[in-house]
Amino acid sequence: MSSIVSVNGLELSYPIYSIRASSIRNTIANLAVGGKLLKDGQDVIHVRALEGLSFSLYEGDRLGIIGHNGAGKTTLLKVLAGVYEPDRGNVTVHGRISSMIDVGLGLDASLTGRENIMTMGRMRGFPTREIIAKIPDMVEFSELGGYVDLPVKAYSAGMQARLVFAVATTLEPDVLLLDEWIGAGDAAFHEKAANRMNDILSQSRVMVLATHNFGMIQSVCNKLLVLNGGRQEFFGKVDQWDFNLRAPR
Repeated sequence: MSSIVSVNGLELSYPIYSIRASSIRNTIANLAVGGKLLKDGQDVIHVRALEGLSFSLYEGDRLGIIGHNGAGKTTLLKVLAGVYEPDRGNVTVHGRISSMIDVGLGLDASLTGRENIMTMGRMRGFPTREIIAKIPDMVEFSELGGYVDLPVKAYSAGMQARLVFAVATTLEPDVLLLDEWIGAGDAAFHEKAANRMNDILSQSRVMVLATHNFGMIQSVCNKLLVLNGGRQEFFGKVDQWDFNLRAPR
């Protein structure tokens, strides 16, 4: 069986600032960043955001990614989405990707919800005819009703999240990338979102979910990736990890 997502020896670093900056800024960086701080030959500080990641995902896999703030969860999603190019290693993704890494990504506040649906669909590589055919389903799922024809600037954060989630999931991507802001909204929508994710996987898609919500991972994911300071601490089946002890079983 061929993998849909393959990550081999992935490494990624960010340039931060000159080492001539004040020690206060160094202290702040050490507190705010989960990865290692490195110095290159040009006296520029880099943070090693990801280091030595290797794993593969196959049809039907639902990967949950956990780790403390700054562990590299969102950075990994952005690499998988093609936003960041790795420094070393390689990432191979077969199929169409739909990502929800930033709730505002692709949203134009001055446009209506319906107009944003068209824009986001095209950004994700879907043909106009397919997007138009799916609009009624997206409106129904997002529960926006008549708000879909109002400018997005009138939406709450939860309404924006529901709109983006509806677009990303109704268009049936091969690989769905989700960041933890999916939690925006009420409990009823959380249940709908979990059911929708399961529906996507029933069609042999792959999902990658970065979250602090262990319960959601245990209910919708079959694989788990634990990151610690940008390093891969664990990769395997969800039931092989003890979420209370935070260690392999």
